[in-house]
Amino acid sequence: MSDRVAAVDCGTNSIRLLIADVLADGGLADVHREMRIVRLGQGVDATGSLAPEAIERTRIALVDYAALMREAGVGRVRMVATSATRDAANREEFFAMARAVLGTVVAGAEAEVITGDEEARLSFRGAIGELASAAGPFVVVDLGGGSTELVFGDSDAGVRAAFSADVGCVRITERCLGGNPPTAEQVTAARAFAAERLAEAFARVPVERAHTWVGVAGTMTTLAAVALNLPEYDSRKVHLTQLTLDQVRAVCDRLIAMDHDQRAALGPMHPGRVDVIGGGAVITEVLAEELSRRAGIAHLVVSEHDILDGIALSIA
Repeated sequence: MSDRVAAVDCGTNSIRLLIADVLADGGLADVHREMRIVRLGQGVDATGSLAPEAIERTRIALVDYAALMREAGVGRVRMVATSATRDAANREEFFAMARAVLGTVVAGAEAEVITGDEEARLSFRGAIGELASAAGPFVVVDLGGGSTELVFGDSDAGVRAAFSADVGCVRITERCLGGNPPTAEQVTAARAFAAERLAEAFARVPVERAHTWVGVAGTMTTLAAVALNLPEYDSRKVHLTQLTLDQVRAVCDRLIAMDHDQRAALGPMHPGRVDVIGGGAVITEVLAEELSRRAGIAHLVVSEHDILDGIALSIA
């Protein structure tokens, strides 16, 4: 069996691929990373079902990913699907499609729905891999399209507590932020919605014991790239960026106040994030306020390594 593995993370907003070689020490060496915005969760919050066109966008991306895996000689593959598919009444249509495509790479391979708890653990493992253990305990936040995971733990004991909150950048945008730009009333409603959905996470996860806040996934990495005033997105410059909470608030306020065209004109902004980055910024501000108040945390560390790396490590 090849020591080359592939991980696919299919979320509410994007589908991502990591092909990596397994090293002798159990770590990974990247061969290829790719992300596409497919908006699988389009309308799920309102309709309860995956839109046929969203499944088709995802299928097209997955077919291309499968071709890359075959070309690279991947021997093991794991695909996980998160919030959008957990919520969908017609999710079997999606899984039948994924089974057919992944089977062209490894016989019997199929997508899995993972629980919020498993999602949190995979994110934590990927996120803290390069951080010094002395910086812990850590609170890792994976802010996705449909859900936001808070995970507390350290390098030695691993995850000690985790919770998946039912709020993400796509969900909050569809529910609260219809304006272009959003009105003050819409922003206030979005903040209240985020705070309400995150309240149980803060009750269940002892963030007051954390020393370092690590943010992962597209909202966080995009916020960092905009805060750094990058002319275009550069993952090497974004990875392990440290922002003060004042910098976090400033970039979030700036993005929330922008209209569609202003956000689209930003160099590091992926076209698929233009419509939902304001919602992600609202959630991030609520997180910053609570982590400052509860734990005295003054910085956000943004990591490019996240659940995708955790998925690959789980089969390495």
